[in-house]
Amino acid sequence: MPMTASSTLPDQQELQALEQKFDPEMRFRPSVPPATLLIKYLLIGLSCFHYYTAGFGLLREVTHRGVHLAFVLGLIFLVFAGTQRRAQSLAVHSLISPGGIPLIDWLLGLCCAISVLYIPYTFDDLAFRVGNPNQWDVLMGTVLFVALLDATRRSMGWPLPLIALGFTAYALFGRVFPGLLQHAGSSWSQFINHQYLTSQGIYGVAVGVVATYVFHFVLFGVLATRVGLGQLFLDIASSVAGRYAGGPAKVSVFGSAMFGMLSGSSVANAVTVGSLTIPAMIRVGYQRHFAAAVEAAASTGGQITPPVLGAAAFLMIEFLGLPYHTIIAAAVVPAFMHFFGVFMQVHFEAKRFGLRGLTEDEMPKLGQSLKARWPTLIPLALLIAALVAGRTPYLAAFLGISSCAIVGLSTRVAGNTAKHWALLVALHLALCVIGFGGLEEGPRLAVFALAVALAAVAIGWGGVRGRMAPGVLIEAFETGAKYALAVGAAAATVGIVIGVVTLTGVGFKISFIITGAAQSMAGFVGGLIPSSFAGPQTLTLLFALIMTALVCILMGCGIPTTANYIIMVTVAAPTLVQLGVEPLVAHFFVFYYGVLADITPPVALAAYAAAGMAGSDPFKTGNTAFRLGMAKALVPFVFVFSPSLLLVAKGFNGWDFAVTFTGCLLGITMLAAALSKFFLVEMRRWEQLLCFVAALLMVAPGLWSTLIGLVMTLPMALRHLLEWRSSRRAAL
Repeated sequence: MPMTASSTLPDQQELQALEQKFDPEMRFRPSVPPATLLIKYLLIGLSCFHYYTAGFGLLREVTHRGVHLAFVLGLIFLVFAGTQRRAQSLAVHSLISPGGIPLIDWLLGLCCAISVLYIPYTFDDLAFRVGNPNQWDVLMGTVLFVALLDATRRSMGWPLPLIALGFTAYALFGRVFPGLLQHAGSSWSQFINHQYLTSQGIYGVAVGVVATYVFHFVLFGVLATRVGLGQLFLDIASSVAGRYAGGPAKVSVFGSAMFGMLSGSSVANAVTVGSLTIPAMIRVGYQRHFAAAVEAAASTGGQITPPVLGAAAFLMIEFLGLPYHTIIAAAVVPAFMHFFGVFMQVHFEAKRFGLRGLTEDEMPKLGQSLKARWPTLIPLALLIAALVAGRTPYLAAFLGISSCAIVGLSTRVAGNTAKHWALLVALHLALCVIGFGGLEEGPRLAVFALAVALAAVAIGWGGVRGRMAPGVLIEAFETGAKYALAVGAAAATVGIVIGVVTLTGVGFKISFIITGAAQSMAGFVGGLIPSSFAGPQTLTLLFALIMTALVCILMGCGIPTTANYIIMVTVAAPTLVQLGVEPLVAHFFVFYYGVLADITPPVALAAYAAAGMAGSDPFKTGNTAFRLGMAKALVPFVFVFSPSLLLVAKGFNGWDFAVTFTGCLLGITMLAAALSKFFLVEMRRWEQLLCFVAALLMVAPGLWSTLIGLVMTLPMALRHLLEWRSSRRAAL
């Protein structure tokens, strides 16, 4: 598919089919009327509920979480089949399968919704029952526990439910565990009391974050893509990077970075951007597995790219008590380092094999793209402005979603009239009054209602036709809710894990075990190296980081990033904090290694999705994607030992930042050269090894280590420069 100005993102049905093929969270089963319409209206109702509460006031905490969870879990039983075979079978309406959905699934969805809403309904009496649950409490809690595990299994597979069951077994049978892990054990009623009646379990912070923040940003990403912002980003990336050596791969890196600002899903990014860039990469000469790996590695950056990031970023707000703009600021430099690392390997690969860039005919005209699609930048700009101004993330998302709807309904790709511009300006003025005017809920709602009435009149009777039909807006609300179902179930299931940790205190025990193991390894290694090189405390922290990173990667092989982050923050992050790591830094460390699992075999979902589009070997693609993402594996260690790299960490120092940032750039460049076997000319084996060691020294915080690494690369650089000049003279 040529990457011309006429190229557009694939049809939404094509994208959804690709996502369903490679991402278990998107494998929605078919249905027939009346179930299809009912599911559609429930999904739209869920989106409308979150859209309204984001703009005009959240409900009481337990009620808000309850309504959200009732919708999510109830819908999962209707949207996801119990088995893969049933998901692939044709939907047939019958008495035992209304709307093509088995009657048992209807009953499970209803029971799940009732058991969830039982808590908000009886909330006023809850204070008298916490610690002493009655029979109805235990019954409803048991129903929710079983149904929740099944809902999570349906929407994302077995790994996370099995982890939750393992933690449950630990809570119930603590007496049988050996040594430090042993505890008195809990009865079933005590377990249900803690998980169901308190905010330490299923109704805990994870569900609260998804219901308050994550859902809204998922919906914003879907709408921003529908109005054409994703296509504009790809056009900009093509115009900026397409003409250089290996152009399509560089477009993939730039495009995925920009598209990642809208979507926190690695698979969705790989499918959307890769459907255009992967064929172009193959066409200019990249090997199929490498083309797929480039897209997979670049797409995983979507979860660490401001301003949207992944769901884990919103959890940091609750866990750390920090404003969202602080999280965004901390994420900027590490995200840049990830994309820089992928870009440099792509560049060296292109130079090594002499791969061409895109021709003028294959690239979109940037001026034409901006002229046609510049209004689609308004929603993103408004969202960022609201976050920077200190507005709550959900209000910022409300403004972004509203702006997407305004841009989509009131402007056309070409040929906008005075009516279109007047409506665009008037509605955005009203939106700014709502978001930045400091209005109370009542006046804010009145301004919103007036703006909606104005839009309805202009579109219905004024003849204004935008780039997006009203039906597309409704479809986006439906799709956004669908995309948020799996993460909602995962958040509730992870609440079980958190509940066990708070009930049994196992987190402190695991921290003690990790610290003890790290100290033992540090003592052994410390006897082999001079103490001036690395002291016992530094070595202990280093080994604790290595163990934490390995566990994050292993956990991420079976569960999504958000669930991985919550578990590791609960279990492992306290260990790092005890060893002197700032909480913000510790949270970012486990977050980054959880994201890395999307390109780490054997379960590298983003790599497998890209491999499916490229027709390459999935395992080979995953290995190559991991190699391309090595910068993401190194940078977390760097910002632990030099927190200034996160910009907003305590003790930020401009000199430390400059030294560390420069060292990272040089080190990542040398690492990319070593892994690509090319710098200015083909590398020899000893040069690869030399560059690899030098890269580690450069990346390590500190001026002297960077200078030593730089000196180590001089023999290689000198030989390459001389040989490169000789080849240039011979070519003339």
